[in-house]
Amino acid sequence: MSGAGAIVGGMSGERMPDSGRLTRIVTTAELRQAGITEGRVRWLVERGVLVSVGRGLYARAADACRLTSVQGGAHALRVAAAIAAVGAHAVGSHRDAAMIHGLDLLGRQEAEPVEVTRQLGVTGSRTSRHGIKLHIAALPPEHRTVRLGAPVASVARTVVDLARTTSFREGVVAADSALRGKQATKADLSAVVAACDRWPGIARAREVVEFSDARAESAFESISRVAFAQGGLPTPELQVWVGANGRVIARVDFLWRKYATIAEADGAIKYADPERARLQLQRDAELREAGFEVVHFTWQDLHLSPAQVLRSIRLAFQRSVAISAAAARPR
Repeated sequence: MSGAGAIVGGMSGERMPDSGRLTRIVTTAELRQAGITEGRVRWLVERGVLVSVGRGLYARAADACRLTSVQGGAHALRVAAAIAAVGAHAVGSHRDAAMIHGLDLLGRQEAEPVEVTRQLGVTGSRTSRHGIKLHIAALPPEHRTVRLGAPVASVARTVVDLARTTSFREGVVAADSALRGKQATKADLSAVVAACDRWPGIARAREVVEFSDARAESAFESISRVAFAQGGLPTPELQVWVGANGRVIARVDFLWRKYATIAEADGAIKYADPERARLQLQRDAELREAGFEVVHFTWQDLHLSPAQVLRSIRLAFQRSVAISAAAARPR
């Protein structure tokens, strides 16, 4: 492409102004300056040469199609359009940055506004535009990166922003996901917390970072850990190989070694295959024969009846203690 711009499709002959943005997103004003009238823009949209990516914002349809075909690309396009609207000194942030980075999230709805953060001190409106949630905050260079061609907050900054502005549970899901995927370390997260000292919500973010654990293998396991902690259970070991008499039986999700109790967070896929379900029953029988209590629960159980899940685990603790006490009594 020449410095003057890129030809808009093979049929139009116009040259798109080179904005330098992702997918060369351009505004209506930039198109007008390039001599492309509003009527011509409508014609190009109708012919599938251009696509609207926001109010007064357009991209070449072929570029947009290529981007949205990859994971996270649709969110990168939304973020790029939002940045074109609010100004260059901004990055995708919070939930939108998390989706571009591929972090686990809870409860994201596509209809929610795009979240962007603009550098503190940059001239511009501080009011969010329609479809855009604008945050104004410091953005040091180490808190910025580019993903899928879109400027976004770094993974560590994204986790801390989510931990500050959402629930403890949602923050832990994002933090565990970042650690598990090796996209950030606890040191990275702690450095951002230190840089954002005294920001609103930073105390909760600090707690999230301290609680986070790379061994949680899914969002389900992350929220399970939160439920255990908030329900007053002791902290379990995660992803532990267990067995008896020198024989390894299984790798389990959660283990309370003191109480010889195992808890398993069951995804729907675990029992969708009859053979897999049969092997699970055999595995449980071997674990119980080896002296372990085994408790299973599903996402629905944890969502609808968390108190019952906690009660089942506590009852398993009690059974284990009673069995140990009985075995210790002289015969």
